[in-house]
Amino acid sequence: MKSRIMVLAGALLLFMASAASAHFGMMIPDTDELTQEQRTVNLTLSFSHPFEGVGMELEKPAQFFVVQDNDQKTDLLGALTPAKVMDHSAWKASFTAKRPGLYVFVFDPVPYKEDAENNYIRHITKVVIDAYGEGEEWNKPLGLKTEIVPLTRPFGNYAGNVFQGIVMLDGKPAPYTRVEVEFYNKDGKRTAPNERMVTQEVVADGNGVFTFACPWKGWWGFAGLNTDSQPYKGRELEMGAVIWVEMR
Repeated sequence: MKSRIMVLAGALLLFMASAASAHFGMMIPDTDELTQEQRTVNLTLSFSHPFEGVGMELEKPAQFFVVQDNDQKTDLLGALTPAKVMDHSAWKASFTAKRPGLYVFVFDPVPYKEDAENNYIRHITKVVIDAYGEGEEWNKPLGLKTEIVPLTRPFGNYAGNVFQGIVMLDGKPAPYTRVEVEFYNKDGKRTAPNERMVTQEVVADGNGVFTFACPWKGWWGFAGLNTDSQPYKGRELEMGAVIWVEMR
């Protein structure tokens, strides 16, 4: 009986660790395209399991900013207001584009303490908005600690398209990075036949390049996961390079 209890406890811990591994920094705008009719984008920032609709607390990020045309950086931390996503603390902000171009929004969170994995999680999350059809140079890195540099244009995509990107860490491609992929099941209409189908996984090649085909319309999150060389508060620090892309 004692050995059976130990086996069951081990299985429970394994399940908890597996479930905990699918956290995603989330930044979902109400559009990936700004036009003369819609010049303002509204963004919602959270930390969640996007497919299952399970949220975690998101402390006010350490950084939140927008980079226009890959060079002009504007701090937006003061624009954040508290919100609720999946019954947990989240943040919202609005931004009005004053001129055409490419706008890349980034939030860098305060590391999240994850006791199930005995680590901290830092998902540097970005989303790309095309303003007035003038978004170019969408495949240039921003110089973040870690990021996914898209090789597929990260806006204006059909459902079924392939998304391809390079996982970068400390300014260099990160070979053989594990990339978790998850669909934002906002209305809860999608169901997975079993637990392993909730989060998809691919591994980047020796140049840090990964590829994934998105079967459904909606928002898809890609998280390239590595461990930082420096611990955080005595624990491993999971560095997540996250990008969100809408398929239409």
